[in-house]
Amino acid sequence: MKFGMRRPSWKKSLAARTTGKYKRRMKRALDPFYGKRGMGFVHDPKRAVRGAIYRRTTFSSSTS
Repeated sequence: MKFGMRRPSWKKSLAARTTGKYKRRMKRALDPFYGKRGMGFVHDPKRAVRGAIYRRTTFSSSTS
């Protein structure tokens, strides 16, 4: 588990910006639970707990 400052990844940043609203719109039409709060824990509890810990123990270099 990582503690401290995050190192931004330009590959992940580009992927996040190019996913597009149409792909998300299609997923939402097929899966009524897509994007709903708490569904990550239902889908994969171990991953959701690790993500929650990561969000609380790391910080970004930018102040947003």
